[in-house]
Amino acid sequence: MKNNIDIILKGSVFKMVCKLSLPNFLGVSSMPIIIFMDAFFISKLGNIELASLALVFPFLTVMQMMSAGAIGGATTSSISRHLGKSNISGANSAAWHAIIIAIVLSLIYSIFFLFFPDYIFIKMGAKGDVLENAIWYAQVSFGGAIFIWLVYILSAIYRAIGDVITPAIVQIIGCFFQIILAGTLTLGWFGFSSIGIIGPAVAMVISHFIMALYLMFNLQLKQKIIKLTPCSISLSSFKDIMKVGGGGLINSITIAGTVAVVTAAVSKHGVEALAGYGLGSRLEIIITPLVFGIGSVLTASVGINVGAQQLPRAKMIAWTGAFISFCVVGLLGATVTIFPDIWLNNFESSTLIRDYATSYLIIVAPFYCFFAAGQTLYFASQGLGKIFYPVIVGIIRLLSVSIICYYVTIYDLSLNFVFYGVSFGLFVTGLGLWMCMLGPDWKKQI
Repeated sequence: MKNNIDIILKGSVFKMVCKLSLPNFLGVSSMPIIIFMDAFFISKLGNIELASLALVFPFLTVMQMMSAGAIGGATTSSISRHLGKSNISGANSAAWHAIIIAIVLSLIYSIFFLFFPDYIFIKMGAKGDVLENAIWYAQVSFGGAIFIWLVYILSAIYRAIGDVITPAIVQIIGCFFQIILAGTLTLGWFGFSSIGIIGPAVAMVISHFIMALYLMFNLQLKQKIIKLTPCSISLSSFKDIMKVGGGGLINSITIAGTVAVVTAAVSKHGVEALAGYGLGSRLEIIITPLVFGIGSVLTASVGINVGAQQLPRAKMIAWTGAFISFCVVGLLGATVTIFPDIWLNNFESSTLIRDYATSYLIIVAPFYCFFAAGQTLYFASQGLGKIFYPVIVGIIRLLSVSIICYYVTIYDLSLNFVFYGVSFGLFVTGLGLWMCMLGPDWKKQI
């Protein structure tokens, strides 16, 4: 871990980004695997159970975005900048306050979904068995929200000290354990009795409890850079985390809002169009771990270099990470644009659904590279500790896509215009974050 900090401060930038990003990508890739498997297990129980999962899933996704991306990224940023300054006490304080923030926010989720899930899901149109199953699933999964938050915040602390291997290994092993346990509890594998729809939720809580316990134990007893020790409440530590985390929460909302707007616009064109859009956009499940794998490394490495008063090197790291994301995702996007069947042949669908999905990929996939590079630069801005302008870019993207989708709906235009709107939004992300790199935040030493 100490050697990784040395590499971050002095080593080859390209080699450093590649070395640290690969295990990070592999660890984060476990998340979509779990999503697929949970849906598969519950689909075996019936359509009612699958509909119940669909009600709860968006809230779980938002919580993961908040814990891993917004507050997790802010935690990495704060600790890494303190370490760059060789301020160990400041890093320890940031780590402790990040845990406090995680506990408070997890309790908010738990309170809402333990005591008010019926109100939430009824407002979404649920009733009967669908409502009852959704309540059970939500109460179990969000009842253990604290363990999910701790896993992501502790992983962020590890990345801040230059250790990407430990959280990656824990996430990969935890993924396979959760899948096996979910299958056992949901479908009755190995002679166990099935507990129905709450099987994946119970598996998630148990696996995250074990992962959090190990990460905490390892952090306290095996690594020697920082320690999680209780300290007096410091407003400056809270402020340093939340100035990045608060903006991150807004950015997460703009991303989710953009998806919701596009989904609503596509749904106006019928079930087949919605299914085709869903089929094509599933490719983004691969892109997201790749961007996060590179981006979270940039948060730590930029933060450490900014703290060490090496802003030019921090900028070089940011540009290098963005370049790698642009090239890798650009190659993937170009491939599925020219040969969409490479992706679509993995799914069964009607001809009409497949046509919609093909149109989506041909129009949108060429612009994935701009979004990937832009989001990578957003993570770098987290490391810098200044994300006001990057968040503005996210808001502009949401507004731009919303306006396009509005006019497509009002004037009953072709669905392809919605896809053009998505492409424009992806381009705005790339261009906007590139412009942020040329702005005042990256020109003055912190």
